[in-house]
Amino acid sequence: MDYNKAKDYIIARMVKEIKPALTYHNIDHTLDVLNSATRIAEGEKCAETEITLIKTAALYHDSGMMVTYKGHEKASVALVEEVLPQMHYSATEITQISKMILTTELPQHATSLHEKILCDADLDYLGRDDFFWIGQSLRLEWNRLDIKNTSLLEWYELQIEFMESHSYFTSFSKNLRDTGKKHNLKQLYQLLKKR
Repeated sequence: MDYNKAKDYIIARMVKEIKPALTYHNIDHTLDVLNSATRIAEGEKCAETEITLIKTAALYHDSGMMVTYKGHEKASVALVEEVLPQMHYSATEITQISKMILTTELPQHATSLHEKILCDADLDYLGRDDFFWIGQSLRLEWNRLDIKNTSLLEWYELQIEFMESHSYFTSFSKNLRDTGKKHNLKQLYQLLKKR
């Protein structure tokens, strides 16, 4: 498996093909998920080959956004199945990567450790200091694409609802991000003067 070739290919393609209206689902998000997935996989003591598969899934998990917004996970898997054989990934490795990508569709239903790591990496920002900044990029994207036009207060309500229904899967992410997530949730409530 030629990870570097797979990485260089998808980064170059996404930089060129992701629409500017995608202010959240863009190359910055992909690289953020890659970094988070690597950190979580190392924290969960995954083997080097497992980490490479997880990193590949992180790089390709939103690549389907180049084709479609709704159902982009399936489009990402189609791209994985088309491209990764040329990068010397085996059929088994491609199946594992595809399963990881499909579990990132909301609501997330991860079962394997690899799937749990990718799902946690995809939503790592919920427990970070840049939560509000990243959240606003998603709100802007939804507004630009007419997915869901929200006022700022409506957005905070949606964020509260989402965060209250979300739980990290891995012990590493729970230990690293739960406190920050609770803090961000508290700030949302304060902004709405609910609590």
